[in-house]
Amino acid sequence: MNFEDVDGCVHSVETCGTVDGPGLRYVLFLSGCPLRCQYCHNPDTQGKPSGQRRTAGEVASDMVRYRNFIRRGGVTISGGEPLVQPRFTHAILHLARQAGLHTALDTSGFLGARATDDLLACTDLVLLDIKSFVPTTYRDVTGVSLKPTLEFAKRLDRMRKPVWIRFVLVPGLTDEEANLTGLAGFVATLGNVERVEVLPFHQMGEMKYQQAGIEYRLEGVPTPTADQVQHARDVFRSYGTDVA
Repeated sequence: MNFEDVDGCVHSVETCGTVDGPGLRYVLFLSGCPLRCQYCHNPDTQGKPSGQRRTAGEVASDMVRYRNFIRRGGVTISGGEPLVQPRFTHAILHLARQAGLHTALDTSGFLGARATDDLLACTDLVLLDIKSFVPTTYRDVTGVSLKPTLEFAKRLDRMRKPVWIRFVLVPGLTDEEANLTGLAGFVATLGNVERVEVLPFHQMGEMKYQQAGIEYRLEGVPTPTADQVQHARDVFRSYGTDVA
């Protein structure tokens, strides 16, 4: 494969991201996603890939311009769902690795079967967004099945691929005790999870839904209190997991 010539659809770029992996990072958001998460912060990336078409070589040339800023961080491919465009994602990860940059893949895991072993070999860290653990809650949150994500998580464990688990705490939706303990118990069975990030839900993406003409189902839902967030973190810690 000529990695530089592989092209795909880019949604946007954040050149000095601080929340999508370790250190300062070049975060590339790709378009396209099969999930319909109620709290999605980029709802305009849902569905088929669209937007600016670029080659992996063009993306890599832009990335290396920031090498001095991100040398202690790296590159994160996010979305949308990067594995909607697996060849493009693989090409960018390969070129980033070739440039000596740390690489991270931010994914829901729903399309984990599309991530080849070669793609994952170019990935230093997987940011795995597990939206919920109770299957009915997961489907309500995302519109899809939980099973592929759990299978991908187990595959990453077998590969000993470093993983950070990300979980968004939404009052009245994902904060049920059975949901928290179920996910915490599952994560505890994985030997490759370096940390869990409990992310408080916020309303910052609501305007994007209005602009995209998409129904927003979480209007009026509050941000979780500090005590609610701390409780969720304590649940994960009680299962022996390092929590951010």
